[in-house]
Amino acid sequence: MPEWTERDIPGQHGRVAVVTGANSGLGLVTATELARSGAEVVMAVRDTAAGERAVADIRRAVPGAQIEARLLDLASLHSVRAFAKGVTDDFPAVDLLVNNAGVLHLGPRRTTEDGFEAHFGVNMLGHFALTGLLLAALGRADGARVVSISSTAHRGARLDFDDLMSRNDFKPRRAYARSKLACTVYGFELHRRLERAGSPVVSVVAHPGICRTNLSPRAFKEYGALTRAVDRMTQRAFRPVQEGARAQLHAATAPGVHGGRLYGPSGFREIRGPVAMTEPDPQATDPVCGEKLWAAAEELTGVGHP
Repeated sequence: MPEWTERDIPGQHGRVAVVTGANSGLGLVTATELARSGAEVVMAVRDTAAGERAVADIRRAVPGAQIEARLLDLASLHSVRAFAKGVTDDFPAVDLLVNNAGVLHLGPRRTTEDGFEAHFGVNMLGHFALTGLLLAALGRADGARVVSISSTAHRGARLDFDDLMSRNDFKPRRAYARSKLACTVYGFELHRRLERAGSPVVSVVAHPGICRTNLSPRAFKEYGALTRAVDRMTQRAFRPVQEGARAQLHAATAPGVHGGRLYGPSGFREIRGPVAMTEPDPQATDPVCGEKLWAAAEELTGVGHP
């Protein structure tokens, strides 16, 4: 069977897509290809100036693209609520939500505006709140999908429900891995709840393998020149971001995608290769873990999923 690529995306005309972290990396590719396929794309960005530059670039590459940038800071529940209200006020329905944005901070422990550990607060809790606030609009669409972005780093991570904010013995890479495991657990738990409710919305999880994005360079920007140079050389061995985005584009648009599944590269260690259904870490699909994480996220954010 031929390898699935962005050229296989079905026509998305008449569909509204929200992509977080859309002004660079995987999000930029995802937003561009959805716009190219005819979707009306809302780029949710923390830096609106960068977002407007990305919009201009996409419009040059895709004449007639229906695309705009709106402010969304996932480190602020106030910003999440304001963004969600703007979207639901302006669009009767939302067809696609790609929870793509993510942070990797190497260095001391950081917190969000609401006091959450930064990795957990941005990567998981911000997207949890956003999805809950947009769920009614997603339910009004025909065949809506929510795509949660995982990582190979989720394997081997463990959620500590006594210390979700990593206050004890903080290690940045471990905190990042835990946040990506939480995103994965959430995607599967959302699927189970939507299925039980008889909702037409599909929740699916995707991961890019290992590719060249700006996540690592940003994480290393405060380090010395030698460390940054080593990171740049390492990045050259990774596959292009265009290929890395295929898993989430496939999850968002391909016919036959199943809810409650993980899609990613099918090659060696899922680093690269054609998009296929892959096996998540067992904890990611554990319903007990899903229930506990859901309860914690609702309490922390104050956002439910109607």
